[in-house]
Amino acid sequence: MTAQDSRPPRVAVVGSGPAGFYAAEHLQKHHPGIEIDMFDRLPTPYGLVRGGVAPDHPKIKSVSRIYDRIASQPGFHFLGNVTVGSDLSHDELRSHYDAVIYTVGAQTDRTLGIPGEGLRGSHAATEFVGWYNGHPDFRDFDPDLGVDAAAVVGVGNVAMDVARILASRTSDLATTDLAAHALAGLEASQVRTVYVLGRRGPVQAAFTNPELKEFGNLPDADVIVDPRDLELDELSAAELAKAEDRMAEKNLATLREYAARLPLGRPYRVVFRFHTSPVEVLGSDRVEGIRVVRNRLVDDGRGGIRAVATDETEVLPVGLVFRSVGYKGVALPGLPFDDRAGTIPNAAGRVLTAPGAAETLPGVYVAGWIKRGPSGVIGTNKPCATESAEQLLADHAAGHLVAPKGDRAALDALLAARGVRVVTFADWERIDRLEVEQGKAAGRPRLKFTRIDEMLEALK
Repeated sequence: MTAQDSRPPRVAVVGSGPAGFYAAEHLQKHHPGIEIDMFDRLPTPYGLVRGGVAPDHPKIKSVSRIYDRIASQPGFHFLGNVTVGSDLSHDELRSHYDAVIYTVGAQTDRTLGIPGEGLRGSHAATEFVGWYNGHPDFRDFDPDLGVDAAAVVGVGNVAMDVARILASRTSDLATTDLAAHALAGLEASQVRTVYVLGRRGPVQAAFTNPELKEFGNLPDADVIVDPRDLELDELSAAELAKAEDRMAEKNLATLREYAARLPLGRPYRVVFRFHTSPVEVLGSDRVEGIRVVRNRLVDDGRGGIRAVATDETEVLPVGLVFRSVGYKGVALPGLPFDDRAGTIPNAAGRVLTAPGAAETLPGVYVAGWIKRGPSGVIGTNKPCATESAEQLLADHAAGHLVAPKGDRAALDALLAARGVRVVTFADWERIDRLEVEQGKAAGRPRLKFTRIDEMLEALK
């Protein structure tokens, strides 16, 4: 046994979302007391659990209790308000740890690539989600909700969240932790019709059935589904028949129930349109409409189904467009990147020297969306992170990791010399208590700090 594998490895985890915490949990199980330093550029942990999960889904957010338990283990340290890539370089991080696991997620969104997409009023759904969740990056996002109708392009769960929030009563949202500035904006909203556009059919939709069924419980919204969209072509029928799970079947049953409903003239309308793709956002200065085309479905020759445009087009009279067609990772300074996939190239979590290369970077790993791409739900990150942690443990046992040159004290001194105000987990717990106290005073579960300087000021 070498001197290195006689002790637990010192590990840095960059990113404090689900993938980061699940990786830390697996390492803790195999090496109780292992030293794990978890970095995040924000003063607050939990990633999309805090900044992405919809405010009206508190049960999903309760997974943070598991992360609290992981953070309470001996040897775990949270270093918030530290940006790896600017406050610390990758090489500097590597010199202080046996291994580094990057779990930074997918920080940007995919575009539609159609004319007019850059008009005022055309946004990424991620901006809207960050805005209503109080994410500091989107505190100053200012959507113009003084329009009659909006289009949400995409049929994943994020698209469902955006459409549902737009069509919810603010009196109901006021009982959640929705950001105060967003609650004020939604109270003044004039949006009454929300179009949800899916380029393929209902069988191919990515939303889950619980998300879809929530629309039927919105007290002020009529849900409109065109029965024509639910007539399955041969390819969709075959896909439904061979599906391993029953999610698409459940979705289809829910949509058929919506299609059979008579509109009641409620204040909001949520209109689902399948086999529909946007081809142009219309307007001179701002969004005034969106031109869409009717699609038909064909075999893509690789075992999948793709949408092909017909000559049937229509203009939807919307003043807002939110695209929700997928996230994409961004490159990190000092690390290889696969631009096409939007991921850090890796083999089962071990980072490769370049996309398609056979060699790996010793002691460097990835987990979560930056590893596999933006897919799955929160729980999907657990097996993904476990696999990466297992690779790290195997490399450590084989003596393949390079022992660090500096220790934690040296890292602390380096950050202090650069004027970085490191936020500890105890600091975060104080922020958490303050938010809950502020919420209690307002009759809400919490009132979030939405600016980093406000958080740091509260810690003084």
